[in-house]
Order: sequence, then C-alpha cells, then structure tokens
Amino acid sequence: MSKLLVIESSARQEGSISRQLTEDFLAKWRAAHPADSITIRDLAKSPVPHLDETLLGGWMKPAEQQSAAEQAALARSNELIQELLDADVLVLAAPMYNFAIPSTLKAWLDHVLRAGVTFKYTEAGPQGLLSGKRAYVLTARGGIYSGTALDHQEPYLRQALAFIGIHDVTFIHAEGLNMGAEFSAKGLSQARERLAEVA
Repeated sequence: MSKLLVIESSARQEGSISRQLTEDFLAKWRAAHPADSITIRDLAKSPVPHLDETLLGGWMKPAEQQSAAEQAALARSNELIQELLDADVLVLAAPMYNFAIPSTLKAWLDHVLRAGVTFKYTEAGPQGLLSGKRAYVLTARGGIYSGTALDHQEPYLRQALAFIGIHDVTFIHAEGLNMGAEFSAKGLSQARERLAEVA
C-alpha cells in the first residue's frame, strides 16, 4: 500500500483545469490502487504563510528562545514536512501563473525545503534526504510553453524536487488552454491520455 500526498494550488475552485486533472488522476489511481491512502492539501482553501522572519526564527533559534509565534510557525513547517515524509507519491497540481508556479505553491516549498530535515549540506554539496519517492506534476497552461525559454515552471519544480532527493518526476501538461477551442480541446485531451498512461 502506498501513500499519496496531493497538493492543490489553483486559486480557483470552480473551472480550474489543474483541479480537473487532479480528479482524473485520482480516479484512475484509485481504480488501479484501491488500497492506497490519499491526503489532499488545498493551498487555496488553507494557504501556507510566505517565508518570513517568524518562520526563520522557529527554524534557527533554540526552543527556549522562541516566541509563541515562532513555535507555531515551526510546528506548521513540521506538519507539512511530516506529510511529505509519510508520502510515497507526491502529486502537485500547478497552474501556470505568469510563466511560473502560484505563490501559494512556492510558499509550501519554502516550508518543506529545510536544511537538516529534507536536505543537508555536505563536502560534496547539497544532498536530498527524500530518496525513493515519486512525483507527478499536473499543469494547466494558457499558452504552449514546453521546451521554451518562457517555461519557468517545469525547470524550477524539477530543481526544487531534486534538491530534496525526488528525482523520479513526471510532468503532465495541459497546454494551449487560452488559445481557442481547438487548441484547448487538444491540450486537455493530450493531458488526459498521458494521465491514463501513468496513473
């Protein structure tokens, strides 16, 4: 039995293509792996605060020197990291906003990319500590950006996940969604075909 952690980051609840892709993915996954457990964290419904001095204090100060706010920030970071540690499979639903990821997803990453916990520094350089996990990234894009210099989404997420040891990453892009009905239908159809292959 595997454990899935699903991170939703679309600002929209209704009409979100990335959320539709998540639903499709999970339906297929449940059919193929009915015993697996699934945890869903919705960053639009329950936003994670952006990295600030309070969180840094929770990370860096000795416990006896932490304020109540710093202790709460540390506890939140610990909770998010524990969800990730417990998961065998990570699913990120990430619409493209302004050529990159939503700020809510960046905030989540800022909480879970943590020195000494999910990665460490060695004489040979940084080493990820979450080896053995798989990740699927489901994206929704208004234009067609794969393989272009304007795609700051996939390269960033690949680097961030690799930094903590997650190298087995599959991207499924629904592209051209704002380029007219024909492009939109084709982009969504191709994404759903790819979902069926991997889930």
